[in-house]
Amino acid sequence: MNQFSKILKFELKYYFKNKIFVGITIFLVVLIAIVMCFPRFKSLFDKEDPAGIGTSEELEIMYLMTDNSMTTAEADQLEMYREAFSAAFSNYDVQIFDGETEELKNQIIAGNAASGLVMKSPTEYTYYVNSLSLYDMNTQIADEVLQHLYRVNVMMENGMTQEQVEEVMSVQIIGHAESLMGKDQAQNFFYTYIMIFALYMVILLYGQMVSTNVATEKSSRAMEVLITSAKPTSMMFGKVLASCLAGLLQLIAVFGSAVIFYNINIDYWGNNAIVESVFNIPPQLLIYMLIFFVLGFLIYAFLFGAIGSTATKLEDINTSTMPLIFLFIIAFMVVMYSMASGEIDNILMKVCSFIPFTSPMAMFTRIAMSTVPIYEIVISISILVGSVIGVGILSAKIYRVGVLLYGTTPKFSAIVKALWKA
Repeated sequence: MNQFSKILKFELKYYFKNKIFVGITIFLVVLIAIVMCFPRFKSLFDKEDPAGIGTSEELEIMYLMTDNSMTTAEADQLEMYREAFSAAFSNYDVQIFDGETEELKNQIIAGNAASGLVMKSPTEYTYYVNSLSLYDMNTQIADEVLQHLYRVNVMMENGMTQEQVEEVMSVQIIGHAESLMGKDQAQNFFYTYIMIFALYMVILLYGQMVSTNVATEKSSRAMEVLITSAKPTSMMFGKVLASCLAGLLQLIAVFGSAVIFYNINIDYWGNNAIVESVFNIPPQLLIYMLIFFVLGFLIYAFLFGAIGSTATKLEDINTSTMPLIFLFIIAFMVVMYSMASGEIDNILMKVCSFIPFTSPMAMFTRIAMSTVPIYEIVISISILVGSVIGVGILSAKIYRVGVLLYGTTPKFSAIVKALWKA
């Protein structure tokens, strides 16, 4: 126990004195602070100028015209269309264009107008714009406006009064959604995604750091000295737990600062549903997040450490850890696909919930976004805890054997044979 505590303290000092580790942590905290304070900074520039100078912003022009295919009666309603579009497109100055379609196109190309709508009939139009953005919703808005006007005109032509038409068109539908047994996936999606992505990044980052540190000690022959004065189990568990604590403290610093700066600027965020869902994680789910995060990190960190002890050169680390990285990426992709499809409780996810290498992400996702029986959670955690202990002991044995394996990177069969003799 004394050896373990000394190794743990030594490895923790290595992380806390590492300029890259400290620099990345400070950078992430500052970045989070800027993001969380952005609405406050933005509000400073959005305030009205007391003198009324420099606050007026000219709206972009949207031209509206009729095509020759429209009847005279339909063309006479152009002013009505302009008023409707002006109300719908509040960020545009909707103007009637008196000219030909080619002239309207030239005006848009020259930058004199942002876009144009050419009416071919009450239910058909062409939308002209220089570059159609991925987030351009103007056609959807125009469809709703024209659909509304068409229905109003048809009802009035069939004998309904203006008051009756307004009463029919202003009816509000009130719907309520209530989940009886499951959970609101939309509400839980964002913090589930953040946890899964954070686990993904931390395992890849710190797992590689563990394997690199072990390989560095081996290549410098320092491991041979250490292995004679400390038990392999103490060394392996000390290194891995130190990296786990360092990563956990880094995440606490980053996400803790996010919570602090969010509460400082909560009034400026308004009722942002996405941000609120991220910072309103239920305490029970937070406990599950911590359990699966720590256990998931440990099982992969032990494997990274064992692989690092078998490498003879630092250049061999990336090649040696590639199968383990692929295994983790596959687990990550399975979870991401299930979250995107909305089918959280599919067969593949249920199977992955009990496999130690995939359960930290799969089971947590199911707990957060569906209803999982408590016995399944207990079984999954029990398997994961047992696997962490077993993999940790096995990794320590590989670590002890790996000290003696120099030259070319040993094959899996050679490692098994060495373990069997040991």
